[in-house]
Amino acid sequence: MLTTLAIANYRSLRDLAVPMGRLNLVTGANGSGKSNLYRALRLLADTAQGGVVPALAREGGLRSTLWAGPENISRRMRRGEVPVQGGPRQAPVSLRMGFAGEEFGYAIDLGLPKPSLSAFALDPEIKCEAIWSGPFLRGANALVERRGPMVRVRDGRGWLVAAEHLSAFDSMFGQIADPQRAPEVLNLRETIRGWRFYDQFRSDGEAPARLPQLGTRTPVLSHDGRDLAAAWQTIREIGDANALDAAVADAFPGASVSVTESDGRFSLAFAQHGLLRPLSASELSDGTLRYLLWIAALHTPRPPPLMVLNEPENSLHPDLLPALARLIAAASRRGQVWVVSHAARLIAALEGQPECNSIRLEKALSQTAVVGQGPLDAPAWHWPER
Repeated sequence: MLTTLAIANYRSLRDLAVPMGRLNLVTGANGSGKSNLYRALRLLADTAQGGVVPALAREGGLRSTLWAGPENISRRMRRGEVPVQGGPRQAPVSLRMGFAGEEFGYAIDLGLPKPSLSAFALDPEIKCEAIWSGPFLRGANALVERRGPMVRVRDGRGWLVAAEHLSAFDSMFGQIADPQRAPEVLNLRETIRGWRFYDQFRSDGEAPARLPQLGTRTPVLSHDGRDLAAAWQTIREIGDANALDAAVADAFPGASVSVTESDGRFSLAFAQHGLLRPLSASELSDGTLRYLLWIAALHTPRPPPLMVLNEPENSLHPDLLPALARLIAAASRRGQVWVVSHAARLIAALEGQPECNSIRLEKALSQTAVVGQGPLDAPAWHWPER
């Protein structure tokens, strides 16, 4: 389980460290930085997939994603006594992301390359990476260190060089695969690859979830929900079928959901009291279909180490949100869950759960901060040195 998430110089996240629990709720007004925190977490996940630099490129490149405010904000600027203004840059360009977990922590620092004649002179470079044990990085608990093209791993009280010619545009997760000399790299890479993100299930008339699909065993619902019926049947056969039925009954009293199969194609059938026939997925309302997608996603027989839900309340009737909160809380007992939401009813229901770690964001001088978090309240955190 992750215990701390830290981001520096990414959009409005100038310097942010937030504590994490088993069930995390990120809220705040529009423009407070919720989406930036979500996107930063996705960027961290891209490090283990070999795609952090392409992901930054899709956002407009490193210069477009960097904190756009002054390098230092004085007290007089904060009090409004002088205008907010910048000065000559003192520190090198640096976008940093990291997390600490119950077993390992990880951080990455991206910057600009040295001036050259290359056509890719604006591509960001990975300046340093680190893996450590414990709640935050210290010299004594560092296990793997990367600076530029070289990686070294802890060997007793000393260090061994594991690689000397790493590509500057790819994380060490994609370039080191030595289970004997660097087992922490493989362990952490597979953990991060297991993170699961769900963002905006489609529920329009042409949504894949409305159409019959060839069915195979599906322990993990796809990001667009196209394999909903197959995932539902998989949960029935190897997951918790009783919890699946209870989730449907909690949201739609008297209703039941079954899976029909024809020539290898799977479809959902939604039976409701008072109807003479069950409804197919193509006949369901957007809200009903999307709620069934959330039920399938959160009852996966293969819970991930971290599941991230971005605004799951979209297209749902407010009366469904308390049931959704109970669904999310139950899923957090099987794996860590992160929810980004601005729906007051869902927020209130989740905050009523004893295990909920509520993170309310605000913005001052365009900088995102956690409401009520003073300088001494943030988790201890140290970035690796270049």
